[in-house]
Amino acid sequence: MPSCKICYFSGTGNTLWSAKKIAEIIGPQCELVSIGVIMSELENTKIDNRIILEADAVILLFPAYAYGLPAAVRNFVKNAELRTSYTAAIVTYGTSPGGALAQIKRLLHRKKITVSWYGRIPSVENYTALFGPQKQKTINKRIEMQQKATKETADRILNRDTNSVFGFRPLSAFISMLFYIGIKVFYKWYKVTGDCDGCETCKKVCPVSAIVMNQGKPEFTKKCEHCQACIQWCPRKAILFGRFRAGTRQYHHPEIGLTDLT
Repeated sequence: MPSCKICYFSGTGNTLWSAKKIAEIIGPQCELVSIGVIMSELENTKIDNRIILEADAVILLFPAYAYGLPAAVRNFVKNAELRTSYTAAIVTYGTSPGGALAQIKRLLHRKKITVSWYGRIPSVENYTALFGPQKQKTINKRIEMQQKATKETADRILNRDTNSVFGFRPLSAFISMLFYIGIKVFYKWYKVTGDCDGCETCKKVCPVSAIVMNQGKPEFTKKCEHCQACIQWCPRKAILFGRFRAGTRQYHHPEIGLTDLT
């Protein structure tokens, strides 16, 4: 298999698990690229905003946030220069993929890039702040669905399959726009309880480096993507937001550990 790059964005590990599994199936020439790390490095250097991705196949793998793309993924795509003969865009989702694929299609179309394959991978709904914790039976079922869909997606890429998606999803675009507006203030609503011991786990797992430590406690900044990684990974459950209160059961992919994200 010729070289490929899988560019992924992940907070609780669902998307990272699929990225790692696809890379494993495709073979050792497949490189994993963290979108969060790349975007943080760009922000820190402020030298050249171009992101050059050169490989026989480039795979963009990301979760759906409120029926759309995470802001970091959107900005990554806007700055990316793809030098490849095969491009795949794959969305992982809990409730619904919404118009995430339609959105990335429009973004790439403006750059005169045609996506060869669009894929959808169901995973566990991890937006606990709104939906609350999932039942274990539901989690087990969704993980099985993710395993099957990930294997099928890898096979599609290996076969160089092609397909298309409809690019006009106005309702999804509207909901996604509201979410983009919301995350500009959501970071102010996170609360840290007295159980916090300053371990910095939240800072380490944040995919966009939106958390800084202030006098031994996490402080959330406007770079926050509202991915909920901090909430789901906090070993003392000391970060609260929305329906996630003290004692709420956390979720992150069972086969992804802290060392995979840090």
